[in-house]
Amino acid sequence: MKALVIDDEELARKRVVKLLEAVPEIELRGECTNGKIAIKNINELRPDLIFLDINMKDMNGFEVLQKITISPKPIVIFVTAYDNYALKAFDVDAFDFLLKPFKDQRFFRTIDKVLRISKTEANLNFEARFKELFNLYSSKQGSNEMSTKILIKQGNKTVLIDPSDIMYIIASGYYVEIYSEGKKFVLRETLKKLCKKLDHNSFLRIHRSSVINLNHVKEIVHSDFSEIDARMSDNRLLHISKSHKTDFLQKIGIQ
Repeated sequence: MKALVIDDEELARKRVVKLLEAVPEIELRGECTNGKIAIKNINELRPDLIFLDINMKDMNGFEVLQKITISPKPIVIFVTAYDNYALKAFDVDAFDFLLKPFKDQRFFRTIDKVLRISKTEANLNFEARFKELFNLYSSKQGSNEMSTKILIKQGNKTVLIDPSDIMYIIASGYYVEIYSEGKKFVLRETLKKLCKKLDHNSFLRIHRSSVINLNHVKEIVHSDFSEIDARMSDNRLLHISKSHKTDFLQKIGIQ
């Protein structure tokens, strides 16, 4: 069985690739870092199975599936940090939705189902689930898109920040410093209060003064005395305190 892994987050993509090394029945044919590359590779390589991130920067996973032209289409396993409520409907025998951060056992349970079911059965089983999730996803995007923005007053204008663009947040007294790609914003709000507005599947407090977006973690750096730091996508190192270390490792699927 030929497979492609599609995810714009390097850490998440490499983890799936690493787990697939333990499955001799599946041959990895490539990695795709965005939706545009995914469409091209799916149409050219004709994989039997794809691991597909729902939320990528250039397009979402549903748009990828709508634009591929091969037939029959591959078996699709979504790998996503999408809200729990939408995934509960599929936590049975659907093909299949791995909620980030997932544990190794959950991944291999999905692989076992893929290897046991015929492709025809997989496609029939997945189609209804896919339509239902697509409707839930579209509904949520349409109704809540503006309300999920972080609003920051700057002079005579208000900047709207998409939480997915935030790499990390640093507390500074009664203010927080919000870092996105190439930009820094200062907001008069406590870190605790701001955290309530963020998706707990993606954002994690790693220190009393810092919160990170797990999707922007590039590397984990191990130092002396079992301490670890997170290297973010802008190469900044952020220390993970001992009290938050276990939670962090569980979130990224190491423990």
